Amino acid sequence: MHVFVTGASGFIGRAVVAELISAGHEVTGLARSDASASVVRNLGAAVLRGDLDDLDSIRSGIKDADGVVHLANKHDWDHPEISNRAERAAVQTISELLAGSDRPFMLASGTALAGQAGSGRSVTEHDRNSAVGPDAPRGGAENLALDYVDKGVRAIPVRFAPTVHGEGDHGFISIVAQTARRNGAAQYPGDGANRWPAVHRSDAARLIRLGLESAPAGTILHAAAEEGVPVRRIAEALADRLGVPAKSAPAEQIADEIPFIGQFLAADIPATSQITRDLLEWQPTGPTLLEDIAAGHYDQP
Repeated sequence: MHVFVTGASGFIGRAVVAELISAGHEVTGLARSDASASVVRNLGAAVLRGDLDDLDSIRSGIKDADGVVHLANKHDWDHPEISNRAERAAVQTISELLAGSDRPFMLASGTALAGQAGSGRSVTEHDRNSAVGPDAPRGGAENLALDYVDKGVRAIPVRFAPTVHGEGDHGFISIVAQTARRNGAAQYPGDGANRWPAVHRSDAARLIRLGLESAPAGTILHAAAEEGVPVRRIAEALADRLGVPAKSAPAEQIADEIPFIGQFLAADIPATSQITRDLLEWQPTGPTLLEDIAAGHYDQP
C-alpha cells in the first residue's frame, strides 16, 4: 500500500512511518522544511514539500496514495482557533478527494474530546466526540470525517491518549516537567487522584498500521495502553527524577502556570481501548509512562 502521511517528521509520525515501511508499505511524507524533509527521507520515505496551509500539496499527496494518515497539527496553544481552522480545512480537503474511493483515511483525534470525558467513568470507542463544528476543538474534524463514511471514504479516527510518550517526547509531560524545574516542585491538583490515559509511541504506531490495513469504515480506535495513570503518581515520578518535591496545588493555579495544558492536568479523563484491542488484536508492549519517566526521558528541557 502507498500511504500518504502528514506530520511524518513529528514525534508520532516518525514512529508511524518506520512501522509502515517495516511492514512493507510505501510512504510519502509531507514535510514543511528542509529539516523535516531530511528526517522523512532518512526513514526511507519519499518527501512531498508542503504544510497544512498548502492544500494543493495535500491534494498532490493524496492523488497517487492508496491510503492517508493525517497526523499533522499546528498545536498553537496560544491561538487554538488557528490550529482548529487549519485542521478542519485539511480534513475536509482530504475527505473530499477520497470520496467514492473507499480508500482508508486515518486521522488523529483525542480521547479527551469524547462526550463522556470527565464523567467519572472510562471513555469508550462508542462515546461520541463532543467537538462538533468549525469552532470546536480540532475544528470538529473527527465528526467531519465520519460524515464522509456514507460518501465512500473509509474514515477511521484514532483517538490518542493525552500523553503519547517515549524518548524525544516534547508534549504534555515534557511541558509539565519544564514547569516543575522552573517552579522547584512537581505539582498535582488536589489529591492528584484524577487520571490520565497514556500510550507509548511504538504501540500507537502499530495501532495505526493495523487500523490502516483492516479497520472498517467509521471505526473509532483508542490509542490508550494505560486506562488512567493518577496525576499524583506522574508528579511524584517527575519529582524523583528532577530532585524536587511533589506537592498539591489548587487546580486554578496549575491552569494559570501551564496555559491550556494545565486545565487538562486537573481533569479526570480515563479511557479504555478494549474494543480496539479486540477488533485489531492490538496488545500494547511498550514501556509505561512511569517507566519512561524513570528512564530519564523527561530529565532535560
